[in-house]
Amino acid sequence: MKKNTLKVKETLQRASRWVSTLIGLIIVAGQAAFAQDGNAGINQATSQVKSYFDTGTNLMYAIGAIIGLVGAIKVYKKWNDGEHDTGKVASSWFGSCIFLVVVATVLKSFFGV
Repeated sequence: MKKNTLKVKETLQRASRWVSTLIGLIIVAGQAAFAQDGNAGINQATSQVKSYFDTGTNLMYAIGAIIGLVGAIKVYKKWNDGEHDTGKVASSWFGSCIFLVVVATVLKSFFGV
């Protein structure tokens, strides 16, 4: 009786392996049938990024303008208070403002957008 039970278990295990292999092959074949061209997705992503680039550049210009105004107010306050590190503060604030504007312009010309 035990031999028959072992044979039945082995047969069921083999059958389950075949069924799982068959199901795996069906899944792989189904995915290959519905696969899409990767070039179309890349081209669509490129066009979307290009369409947002002008908006991002304008945003960087606006952030640069705000940083310039805040920096000007801060430097003016330090200058009126007679602090000695006014030049250092002025160069750091206005340097960051100029950096934002230059980076936005360079990226725009570098990528040809």
